[in-house]
Amino acid sequence: MNILANKKTRAYLLIAPLILFILTFFIWPITVVMKQSVSDDAVLVVLKETTDIIGNWDKQSPPTLEMKQGLVTDLKAETDQQKIGDMVRKLNSEQPGFRTLFTKTLNVVKASDTPPDLETIDKRWSEPQYWHAIDKLSSPVTDRFLLAAVDMERNVEGKIVSMPDGKSANQEMLLRTFWIAALVTIFCVLIGYPYAVLLASSSGWTKAILFGAVLLPLWTSLLVRTAAWFILLQDNGLINGVLTTLGLAAEPLQLIFNRTGVVIAMTHVLLPFMVLPIYSVVSNIPKNLMPAAASLGAAPWRAFLKVLLPLSLRGILSGMLLVFMTAIGYYITPALIGGASDQMISSVIAYYAMGAANWGMAGALGMVLLVACLILYFVYARMTDDKPRKA
Repeated sequence: MNILANKKTRAYLLIAPLILFILTFFIWPITVVMKQSVSDDAVLVVLKETTDIIGNWDKQSPPTLEMKQGLVTDLKAETDQQKIGDMVRKLNSEQPGFRTLFTKTLNVVKASDTPPDLETIDKRWSEPQYWHAIDKLSSPVTDRFLLAAVDMERNVEGKIVSMPDGKSANQEMLLRTFWIAALVTIFCVLIGYPYAVLLASSSGWTKAILFGAVLLPLWTSLLVRTAAWFILLQDNGLINGVLTTLGLAAEPLQLIFNRTGVVIAMTHVLLPFMVLPIYSVVSNIPKNLMPAAASLGAAPWRAFLKVLLPLSLRGILSGMLLVFMTAIGYYITPALIGGASDQMISSVIAYYAMGAANWGMAGALGMVLLVACLILYFVYARMTDDKPRKA
């Protein structure tokens, strides 16, 4: 028993660095993103007394005197300008006009020795919509970001409704992202499958060259590859130059700053992730199966559909999963080669994280992509499950 226990301990110690790496660089970041997407205490940490009082408000009658006094007390007591700035930014995103309203109110409250009347500072404090915004953002746990990620929100009654047109375009961006990723995946299958079959059937220096053509892009920086396509796809680039020289096009084709250029560049970048999984499966298929099918009278196309394609389906599905999951998170290629209508959801996440400093929305959009990837992986696992089903 002691020997067995020592062996298990040594085994655990061997995999301990790997477990620590996964926890530090995978589990912990995802946990932080998940927490950011459902938490928002920017209002609660500043307006403590106000949020306690506003919880008893029926949300239909005008703002009460106690609510106004509580707000003045909270503003008078808070001295951290960073917390106040975070709160104002959140409230202003929910109800436009809060930035100027709070700046004006805060200056008067800080300068007054006695608590001032909010309505004498600004008449907007008598309007319920500003208090609705405070009440809506007062909870430390919220589904507001997750709903906003798919262009949904809660109304005054708390019901989930669609956002008004023009308020948000996250749903459109998500659908565009999935569509572009699907197009890239389809083209990678159409190009990658015959290439993988040719690679598996070749040998010698031919196989080495074909392998090099697949692996070489993986050894090159993504930014360098994207910049190369930026040069190739220009009006005076190599591709348009060849087409016009051969007379295949009367004038240069528009291949850049549009969807065509994005799909071409992403397909080239992601093609190895399709070829390699298919090759790993096809190379293990016995090479005598296709000749055997032909000897039994099957036409080449029939032998392909009945023998080679079913046996290589696992590799195709693996490649499609890898390409699609990688494509939905692309940022550099659409940003450099695509136009304004070709940007993917990653550009919106970058804006919320770096531009607007809204980590809640960035985390919520990241969660949408994570859920999509998990669903795809679950479907893939079900489709490739070899266990017999119970009748």
